[in-house]
Amino acid sequence: MFIEKIANEFSLKTANVKNLIELHLDGNTVPFIARYRKEMTGGMDAEEIRAVIERYEYIVHLEKRKEEVIEAIREREKLTPELEKAIRAAETLKDVEDLYAPYKSKRKTKGDIAREAGLLPLADFIRGTEDLSGLEAEAAKYLNEAVTDVPAAIEMATDIITEDIGRDPEVRIRIRELYASTTMVSCEKRKEVTDRTSYEDYYEYEEKITTLPPHRVLAIFRGEREKILKVKLNPDEELCLAAVTGISAQKGMKLNSITLKCSNTALKKTISVSAELDLRSTLRDEAELKAIDVFAKNLKSLLLTPKVKGKVIMGIDPAYRTGCKFAVVDETGRLLDWGVMYPTKPQEDVEGSRRLFLKSMEKCGVTAVAIGNGTASRETEEFVAELIKDKELKITYTIVSEAGASVYSAGEVAAREFPELDVTIRGAISIARRVVDPLSELVKIEPRSIGVGMYQHDVNPKKLGESLEYVVEDVVNSVGVDLNTASPSLLQYVAGLTKSTAEKIVALRERIGRFMSRRQLMEVDGIGQQTFLQCAGFLKVYDGEEPMDAMFIHPESYESTYSLLGKLNVSLKNTELIRLALKSKNLKKIAEEAGLGEFTMKDILENLERPDRDIRDSLDPVIFKKGVVNLEDIKEGMTLQGKVTNVVDFGAFVDLGLKNDGLVHISHLADKFVKHPSDVVSVGDNVHVRVLSVDKDRGRVSLTMKTR
Repeated sequence: MFIEKIANEFSLKTANVKNLIELHLDGNTVPFIARYRKEMTGGMDAEEIRAVIERYEYIVHLEKRKEEVIEAIREREKLTPELEKAIRAAETLKDVEDLYAPYKSKRKTKGDIAREAGLLPLADFIRGTEDLSGLEAEAAKYLNEAVTDVPAAIEMATDIITEDIGRDPEVRIRIRELYASTTMVSCEKRKEVTDRTSYEDYYEYEEKITTLPPHRVLAIFRGEREKILKVKLNPDEELCLAAVTGISAQKGMKLNSITLKCSNTALKKTISVSAELDLRSTLRDEAELKAIDVFAKNLKSLLLTPKVKGKVIMGIDPAYRTGCKFAVVDETGRLLDWGVMYPTKPQEDVEGSRRLFLKSMEKCGVTAVAIGNGTASRETEEFVAELIKDKELKITYTIVSEAGASVYSAGEVAAREFPELDVTIRGAISIARRVVDPLSELVKIEPRSIGVGMYQHDVNPKKLGESLEYVVEDVVNSVGVDLNTASPSLLQYVAGLTKSTAEKIVALRERIGRFMSRRQLMEVDGIGQQTFLQCAGFLKVYDGEEPMDAMFIHPESYESTYSLLGKLNVSLKNTELIRLALKSKNLKKIAEEAGLGEFTMKDILENLERPDRDIRDSLDPVIFKKGVVNLEDIKEGMTLQGKVTNVVDFGAFVDLGLKNDGLVHISHLADKFVKHPSDVVSVGDNVHVRVLSVDKDRGRVSLTMKTR
C-alpha cells in the first residue's frame, strides 16, 4: 500500500520504488544504490533516492502514530467508529494530532463537567433553535445538586458548545487555511529599543503572508527573539468567524446570540491560538528548509571547486596585532615552511615582512599565494600585490574564504596532523590547502562552520547537519577517493565507512606502505563483505595490480567487464577504441551476453573511455591575480570579472577583489525572470558583471549580469 502511494506521488514505477525500499531496508547506502543499482531503481539519483526514503519513513511513522493515538483514545473510552475512521484516513501527522488534541488531557474540562452534570441535552437545545425565548424554562429542567440555578445551567451548556466548536477538526483545518492565506504580518520596534540595529527596515513594516520570502521570515523571527521587534500576525477575523459559524451551521447548529458568542469565544481563545502557533511553525519550517537548501547548494558548489594542480602555495592567515601567519605547501598539500610576518598595523614591519616572504618563496619555490578573507585581508592583499609589482615576481595570488579555518586549527584533526605547530599556523595551512585540494581540506571541518549560506544559525541544527552531511557524502562519492592518499576525514564520508573504519584503513596503509588492490580492504578490521560492497567502487587504487581499481567500475562487475572487452576484441590498454568496436552493434544484446544491465554497461563504457575523469574539471577554476582593486577604481558602467562567493534568496555576492563583495540582486541576474538565484549561478562561478552603482560611504557595490 505504501509503495504504490509513494510511486504515484513521485511519478515513479512501483517496481522501482519497491526495489529501492528493499535495498534501503537491507542496509545499502544511498551513494551505492545511486551508482551501482540503477537497474533496480530506474536510474534514480541520490536526491530522488533520499526523498523517496524520507517519504517512506514518514508514512511508516505516521501509521505508527495513528495506532498509538487510537489506542490512547480507546483507553479513555472515547473512541467512536467515526473518529477511528477519521484518524486512519489522516494524511499528515498534524491532522492526526488535531484529531487527538481534544482527548490528550486527562484532566476534566469545563465541558466534561457540564456533560457529567447532565447538560448535554440543554446544549443540544441551544444549538438546535434560533428562538431562545423558551431557554430559561428548558434550562430549569436540568437543575440538580451540581447545577443549582438557571444561569449556571445555561453557562455550563455554553461551555459544551464552545468546546465542541473549538475541537471540531474541520473548523480547525479551515481556520488554519485562512490564516495561511489572509494573514498580514506587521512589525514594529519595541519601545525599550533605543540603539541602532540591523532590523531598522522592519520598524514600521507590514506584508501579506503569501508574499513574505523565507529570508525575511527568518530575519523577522530573529528580531522578535532578540526582543528588538514586536511581531503580530493579523488574519481576516471576520472571514474566520464566518468560516466557524458556516461550518457549524452546515452540521446543524442554528445561529442565535449564544451560538454566535460561543463561536467567537472558541475562535479567539482556542482555535486562533492554535492556528497562529501552527502558522508560525509552518513559516519557520518552510523558511528553514529553504535556508538549508540554499546552504546545501552553496556547500556543494564550494566542495566541487577544482583542484589547483602543479603549484606550490603560500597560505596567509591575515591579522593586525598578532601578525600574518603563513604556511607553504606543495602540490600534494605537504607542509614545506611556516612563520609569522607583520606587514599590517600596529607593527607595520613591511620591509622585514618582505624579506621573510621572499626568503620562503625562494626556499620553497612558491608559485601562488592564498590570502584568507578575514580581518586585515585587504591590507595583506595590498602588501602582496605591491611586492609582486615592485620585485616583478612571477607569482599570482587569490583570496580564499577562511570560514571554519579556526574551527579546524583548534580541532582534533589539526592537532593530530600537526601536534607540534601553533593553532594559528594550522589555520594558514588550511587556507593554502583549500586551494590545492578544496574537497580534501574542507571535509575536515564541520559543514555548518564553512559558512556559505543565509541565516544558517537560525535554523534547526539537526536538520541542517543532516542535509550538509548528505551533501558532503554525495560530493565525496561522486568525485571518488584515492585509497592511498586520503585522510581519515575524507574516507569517513565514503559509502559504508565510518570514522572508525576510516582510521583503521589509514593505520593499515601506514603499516603496509600502500594498497595494491581494492581487495586488500578486506584485511581491514571491521570491513566485511557488506561494507566492502558499499565502499569498494568509490575507493580508487592507482598503479595497482588491477587497472579497473582506478575506475568507478565496481569489483562485482570486473568479470562481466572483461567478458564485454573480450566480445569486442578490445583490451584495457586500448579502451579508446571501444566506441568504434561498438559501432552498429546491438548494445542491449551485448549487455545481456556480458551479464550487464544497460545502465551499468553505459557507466562501465564511460569509465573505460575516460578512466581519469574528474567531475570538478568542468567547473570554473580559481581566479588568480597580480594587482589589487580599490573602491576608488570602480566606476559605474565598468565591466569586471569576479567569483560568486555566496548565493542567497535575494541575489548573489561576487568577489571583485574589494574589501566587501558586490551584490547582484535577483532582478539583475539575467535578462529573463529568475525564480531563484541558484537557478542561474552557483558558488565558485566566474562571472562577468557590470557596475550599477557605488556607495563609497558604506563600501557597497551594486552589480548586474544583464546584457541590456
